[in-house]
Amino acid sequence: MAEQYIQFGAAGQLLSAIVHPGDAHIGVLLVVGGPQYRVGSHRQFVKLSRYLSAHQVPSMRFDSRGMGDSSGEKLAFYQQDEDISQAIAAFFRHCPGLQQVILWGLCDAASAILIALNKPDPRIAAVVLLNPWVRQNQSHAKTLLRHYYLNRLRQKQFWQKLLSGGIAPLASLKQLWHTVKTSTAPKPISEASTEVTAHNYIDAMYQGWQAFSGNIMLISSADDLTAQEFLALCQQPKWQQLLARCQQHSIANADHTFSCQAWREQVEQLTLQFVQQHNTAK
Repeated sequence: MAEQYIQFGAAGQLLSAIVHPGDAHIGVLLVVGGPQYRVGSHRQFVKLSRYLSAHQVPSMRFDSRGMGDSSGEKLAFYQQDEDISQAIAAFFRHCPGLQQVILWGLCDAASAILIALNKPDPRIAAVVLLNPWVRQNQSHAKTLLRHYYLNRLRQKQFWQKLLSGGIAPLASLKQLWHTVKTSTAPKPISEASTEVTAHNYIDAMYQGWQAFSGNIMLISSADDLTAQEFLALCQQPKWQQLLARCQQHSIANADHTFSCQAWREQVEQLTLQFVQQHNTAK
């Protein structure tokens, strides 16, 4: 069986997907973050799907509403739960041998997955999260101070550029001061509404993770501010408890999208091993 293009419905729109064949009982559904479509940066999702299929693991990658070949208006990542649910249903329809599915997501797709877990779904066996997105102004400023500015001060090139006039000291100091003020600003109070918004989506991520009884694997890029923001969040005691329940892997020197072959292959191998653990358990 070859790769197959399919369409499925979600909230009155037609979504596009590619199904990759395999004989395993558990498949991988790649949830795509935005703005991105089902191919992925540097064809990452295509390559991962074909790697899994070569090891007899079925997978499906899809365009959410308003992206790629899917119709409708583009949604915020924290509004994708219906698209994810309908994608799971379509995956099962086109792979009758499936018994459960593992959700896989990078950046805000990882965040979308955790939010979707607030609605219990027995079809979901496990989750793979890569560099989840938890950016808000205060957390981003703190991460910049801890990881970007300190690293810059240690770099010889920075001082050479400063001494040669390649950096405007006054503008740089203003930017640093703005970052410091933002990092110490009061955190906005989360909205009491049950609707997930840009202000309370991190709470919804926490609640979804807390409610989920399946296994979770976290893969972090060592050289990525998004990953560092999430790991900083996980220093909070309530998040530490969740992190202690999951498998954790950090890929040295990797950037946000694991753009070189060596980093990509590590992600592929870790994903396959995680799937195989669940197939063995089944």
